[in-house]
Amino acid sequence: MQMIYAQNTADSAYYVTFPDQLTTRIYTSRKYTEFTIKDRISDNNLKFEPNSTMNLGVGATYNGLTLNVAYGFGFLNPDQGTGKSKYLDLQAHAYPKNLVIDLFLQFYRGYYSDLGEFSTATEPFLLLPNMRARKIGANVQYLFNGDKISLRAAFLQSEWQKRSAGSPFLGFELYGGNASNDEPFLPQGFLSSEERRFDATRYFQFGPNLGYVHTFVILKHFFITGYASTNISLGQQRLFFEESSQQKWGVSSNLFLRGFVGYNSEKWSINANYVHNRVNMIRNNDFDNSILTGNYRINFVYRISPSRKLKPYLDAVDLKRLLLR
Repeated sequence: MQMIYAQNTADSAYYVTFPDQLTTRIYTSRKYTEFTIKDRISDNNLKFEPNSTMNLGVGATYNGLTLNVAYGFGFLNPDQGTGKSKYLDLQAHAYPKNLVIDLFLQFYRGYYSDLGEFSTATEPFLLLPNMRARKIGANVQYLFNGDKISLRAAFLQSEWQKRSAGSPFLGFELYGGNASNDEPFLPQGFLSSEERRFDATRYFQFGPNLGYVHTFVILKHFFITGYASTNISLGQQRLFFEESSQQKWGVSSNLFLRGFVGYNSEKWSINANYVHNRVNMIRNNDFDNSILTGNYRINFVYRISPSRKLKPYLDAVDLKRLLLR
């Protein structure tokens, strides 16, 4: 389940809003939080992935409040021999006029890795059913041209971007979390020194970011939106070995990408989007470790006018009306 809050603004020459319209959607999506390890000494790297599900869901947006509910049905998720994962992945996204706010609260258990050259015919995957990964984070950015470009049009489809526009932005982000396993992550032979094998990491970092977002509109209805930001973070990473631990402070840089493409109109929309957030941990013991969070989705959207019986219930949860009382 995902809840997204936004704040409607007056119509502009660049985009229009749909006050008191119910934006309904059917969608497919998949979320994931991956952990990657790169050893700078051997130049080997492994990516640990959860077996998260492809979900089919329904949702609606009304005057700034969005509620989506999805489920990973079996026919969408055949068994690939990569084990099972349990996870709670909560994300909140708010889009006031000149702000972009992202909140992450993610808990995953059960991972696998494609061993590549280390794999065998009988063990193509390294299965880690008790591996856990946690990420907690926040990202807040100020859009300088929020009156011309609408991320609600690209992400929520509750608005309609009718003219091309872009905006630089500045912000601040912070992340923290950990990854751990009952035994060392890396298989024997992966490292030149077995003493460097670790079974847990803990990280925290914060710092300013900057970026740019632009929507290209073609023939009023077709759109392509690209969003990219990077930052400079001050933080620390602690690695836990069999009988010791080592903490390092330093500076790193993260990456946040979003891409949207589709068709939007007054009544309906179809679109695809992808969100990628890469948190690069502080280098420790010649390891470059990262947490990668992603979400890709296809939406089929239709806007309707709520009936007289339904509208009082929708108004009861309308944040804008409640705040103006």
